[in-house]
Amino acid sequence: MMMNHSLKNQFNIRPGTVIEGKWHHQQYTIMKELGFGANGIVYLAQNNKQQVALKMSDNGMSITSEVNVLKSFAKVQGSALGPSLLDVDDWIQRGSQISFYAMEYIQGPDLLTFIKKNGHAWTEVLILQLLSDLHRLHQNGWVFGDLKPDNLIVTGPPSRIRCIDVGGTTIQGRAIKEFTEFFDRGYWGLGTRKADPNYDLFAVAMILINMSYPQRFSKTTGDLKQLRLAIREKAELMQYEDILLHALTGKFADANEMRSSILQRGLTSAKSPSSLSQKGQSQIRAKKTAVTRQTKPKRRKSSGVLETLFIFTIITLLYVFYLYGQLT
Repeated sequence: MMMNHSLKNQFNIRPGTVIEGKWHHQQYTIMKELGFGANGIVYLAQNNKQQVALKMSDNGMSITSEVNVLKSFAKVQGSALGPSLLDVDDWIQRGSQISFYAMEYIQGPDLLTFIKKNGHAWTEVLILQLLSDLHRLHQNGWVFGDLKPDNLIVTGPPSRIRCIDVGGTTIQGRAIKEFTEFFDRGYWGLGTRKADPNYDLFAVAMILINMSYPQRFSKTTGDLKQLRLAIREKAELMQYEDILLHALTGKFADANEMRSSILQRGLTSAKSPSSLSQKGQSQIRAKKTAVTRQTKPKRRKSSGVLETLFIFTIITLLYVFYLYGQLT
């Protein structure tokens, strides 16, 4: 779903233009366009020597909805899924009022670009992070909705997965507001477009499939059979076929259960970047094995802290071995 061109022309703001808020009087100097969609356009702007992402729209209700989502994200302790909200205001231009909000500018490659450059050894680390954040989001009554690699940025070091677009985030129980067909269970005939946690978990499975099919693929039979065949044609996907099928058919109780299944499987050994030494791979596998043995179906809250420390250790090790490979 894209913004129509007449609306885009309305927001064709030249670099150097200064946007001043009507209420808070913050000034933002436009640097360049970052992207546009059905509900507005996003610019890179500068405010008091700080780079921010500025989203503008003629749809005040849409802006209000997204602002509420970002405020809800801020209340989810330990989650860094979405950008931080910095300001909400209106801009008066030629007698018209345009709503906008300023948010943290998240820099880095998108998920597929990062994986292509650094290898599939990073897949599990990033997906575990994503599932952890989604679990917290779901516990707070939201479903992300339009979850896809295009909206996922990897920052760092240390590498951390973040999201740059919350336009599709929906309160649980309502109809999904925005979706992209390839990642939508309704498109594949595997569920409704009602916002529930399994809608996001279906998208996570499709993101994993997309990593092995960067150009994606067209729907033919458009059912589980087609997706199962796609999984079985890729060695890196076959290693966790049962996990993918569980997610595609909505059989996980929540994101934390899917996360636990991946932790127990230990998938990083599927494909490792050449810059990662055999010794490094062995150390990572050993750490994962130790954690897997300690993993229980029902964890106390304190175990979440241990898992977070474990993932941070993995990320640090991967980055150190990557740098070592580059230097040698």
